Amino acid sequence: MPHHHRLLRLALATIAFASTVCAQPSPSSPDTPAAPPASSRENPPPVREPAEILALLERVADWQLAWADPRRTTHWARATGFAGVSALAGLSPKPDYDRALLEMAEANAWHLGPRPYHADDHLIGQTYLELHARHREPRMIAPLRAAFDAILANPATTDLRHVKPTRGNRWTWCDALFMAPATWAGLAAATGEKAYLEFMLREWRATDDHLYDPTERLYQRDDRFFTQREANGAKIFWSRGNGWVLASYARILPLIPADHPERPLLVARFQEFAARVRELQPADGLWRSSLLDPDRYPEGETSGTALFCHAFAWGINHGVLDRETFAPSALRAWDALVAHVRPDGMLTHVQPIGESPYLFVLDKPEAYGSGALLLAGVEIHRLLSTPPSAGSP
Repeated sequence: MPHHHRLLRLALATIAFASTVCAQPSPSSPDTPAAPPASSRENPPPVREPAEILALLERVADWQLAWADPRRTTHWARATGFAGVSALAGLSPKPDYDRALLEMAEANAWHLGPRPYHADDHLIGQTYLELHARHREPRMIAPLRAAFDAILANPATTDLRHVKPTRGNRWTWCDALFMAPATWAGLAAATGEKAYLEFMLREWRATDDHLYDPTERLYQRDDRFFTQREANGAKIFWSRGNGWVLASYARILPLIPADHPERPLLVARFQEFAARVRELQPADGLWRSSLLDPDRYPEGETSGTALFCHAFAWGINHGVLDRETFAPSALRAWDALVAHVRPDGMLTHVQPIGESPYLFVLDKPEAYGSGALLLAGVEIHRLLSTPPSAGSP
């Protein structure tokens, strides 16, 4: 691209960003913290050796745990960060990560967030379940079990319209499929009580039927976007929203018994959805904020990319996605993510809290960004540590 055209494009993006900020409700909540000063590296080398990957992941986790995030630890943004740290705790020989998670959970008395039905407040339960799996103390999941038993005894019966005041009582937005289902399925696996899994699958089916677009093979964020369109006329499919859903398959499928009749349906949907996401990956590896109008949002976005990367690598590692097809995409995404990790461990280019594509400040940290990177990195570490087997897809 000629230099003057590039300058014009940057100027137009700056103007668009200013108008977007003014025109939209603030995408981040008032408690969103300010970013530390930014720094950057030019063309960092790829991080492909397992020892190098582990060192990078530990640096990201150390930064995240040291950062004074003012949100409550059960907030979904921080809970995503803890999910990533928990994945790293299963890989790193350092005891620091498991210890930090135990301290967080003990401070919470192992309780979920304050809204009993809201999926966002169920996410922290996934970390409690993983701690329980490592330490086998029943008290670690007792409050979670009591909370979910109360929901089973009095389930929400509202429809799936994403409107107040009932919004949040059921999984009316696509992000919710990452936040809650793996907690329900994990509790079923931990206790042997099938009711938790059947509740999850029933609610999953309802949300999937409501938000999955079979023509585009993507998920709309919620029903308010059914009739909205991007500037280029395309339907609005938010990158991170779809990232939440694709990553959710990687978190629920290990918890569903191999002989469960719904498992093949979920695997088939995951494969179809993943293939579509792969088709939309830009050449530089980073998906943009909008999947179908990437030119309107020219900067790569790392949180959605990390979630896609995690799902691709998990699918390859577990024989659900074809290695030859998906490994190049997963590794291209990984290399691009690594290029946006600062030397101190902070991940940049994370779109702040929101619900749709928009232009954003590039150096604003978010716990869910680093958490998604950690989830991706643990699976990439496994992918690059395990040679392809002759029978693997």
